[in-house]
Amino acid sequence: MALLAEELVEEWLNRQGYFTIRGIRVGVHEIDLLAVRSAPQGLDCRQIEVQASVRPVSYLTRVPKTVQKETGRAAGSAKARDDNELRQGIREWIDKKYDHPAKMRVRKGLTAGPWSRELVVHQVKHSRELELIQGSGFAVLRLEDILIQLKTGGLLLEGAAGSHFVDLVAFTTSGLNGDG
Repeated sequence: MALLAEELVEEWLNRQGYFTIRGIRVGVHEIDLLAVRSAPQGLDCRQIEVQASVRPVSYLTRVPKTVQKETGRAAGSAKARDDNELRQGIREWIDKKYDHPAKMRVRKGLTAGPWSRELVVHQVKHSRELELIQGSGFAVLRLEDILIQLKTGGLLLEGAAGSHFVDLVAFTTSGLNGDG
């Protein structure tokens, strides 16, 4: 579902006038989306990571490496985490997803920026983690809100490369809700 969600987010960005690059490979790492458009103050540059799953995600971040070593917990453990563990895990996630030197080189190679840090999520179990991510200077967007904007229109463009896919999703979701 993550690739489909990325395609929907890319269509949303394109309809707002952004030029996008999706699925950028940087060694073993990936950048989900980079988006750039002209703005009155210069360029509006965005790095967007997308986390979407059919089932709610337990945690977006991993158990911090120090906690793994001290406790033997697995990196993807769903065991409850306190704020300190969440903050450490978020810092490591930021280092990997946004501040990795190779990713910074890619962004700088495109334009100096500044680049926003954004996360699109679908369903999560622990909203506290999202609150702490937002508190770290990130914009957290909901996939549901993006779908609503795509469905209701009012964006700069009526459609781009993903228009037929968006139409299919809108048709399917309206049919499931009894709206169509």
